[in-house]
Amino acid sequence: MDLTTRYLGLSLKSPLVAAASPLTGQLDALRRLEDYGAGAVVLPSLFEQEIEHDEQALEWLSTAGIESNAEALTYFPAAASRRSGGESYLELVHRAAAALDIPVVASLNAKSERGWVDYGRAIEAAGAGALELNLHLIPQDFALSGQEVEERYWRIVKAVKEAVGIPVAAKIGPYFSAMGHMARSLFAAGADGLVLFNRFYEPDIDLAQLSLSPVLDLSTACEIRLPLLWIGILAGRVPGSLAASTGVESADEVIKYLLAGADVVMTASALLRHGVGAMKALREGLEGWLEARSLESADAIRGCLSEKEVGDPTPFERANYNRM
Repeated sequence: MDLTTRYLGLSLKSPLVAAASPLTGQLDALRRLEDYGAGAVVLPSLFEQEIEHDEQALEWLSTAGIESNAEALTYFPAAASRRSGGESYLELVHRAAAALDIPVVASLNAKSERGWVDYGRAIEAAGAGALELNLHLIPQDFALSGQEVEERYWRIVKAVKEAVGIPVAAKIGPYFSAMGHMARSLFAAGADGLVLFNRFYEPDIDLAQLSLSPVLDLSTACEIRLPLLWIGILAGRVPGSLAASTGVESADEVIKYLLAGADVVMTASALLRHGVGAMKALREGLEGWLEARSLESADAIRGCLSEKEVGDPTPFERANYNRM
């Protein structure tokens, strides 16, 4: 069975990709994911805010009380010898790239254009095969227009692409008024692919404490439909790769995403629920489904049910809403 595919210009042994999660930050888990059939892995995100926080905390700790007595300067090692979160992440990139034969994709979430560019360059130098831009931007400024928000995404992608030589994917959320136009503009800015979609984590309210509380709900198969819709609309109509993310619990979701036109299918929730062995189940499920239909490759079904190939736009457009 031929599961090979192309993503971001890279050759993958399968369309199954382990999405960014705590599991992909462990070298042993990465090796097992490769053994179980992952075509690529996405490392956990490097967050610029966390690096700045760590560096500020270390700076305060290393200088607190230095004038209290003559020996105070020897309490901590020199600043140059300390390791920041950024250095640890770059070491993970380097070790993963050296240990695996499949592409290692780093993930980056910065808050400044300089951060996107500088950390993007450092990640490339560490050996990443590609870079995923984790674009989680919440426009809290009421003065910002939708166009200005979209231009911010465009500028980030363009700046990073001009700074690095490795492929770049933009992982975005679904909250744009014109997704098709937004997708094309990101490709025009230089993106090699899009990851649909980034799940934004909203706070809940703790009624006992009367406070806002962070909540992490792993995605379920019922959340597949929105990314499935847009991959089906975009497939064959944009110049780069499309990665499906969200709701992948079994091989059924993998197959549906491929039929809609996804180049690769990413999962994190299934791996967190069931362990890295879930990757093997996804691969075997996909292979079994193809073999049962005498199909010899994943490419044989890719995009067969996209809007472009089906020809009937009804399931993808307002007429379907009316019918339902």
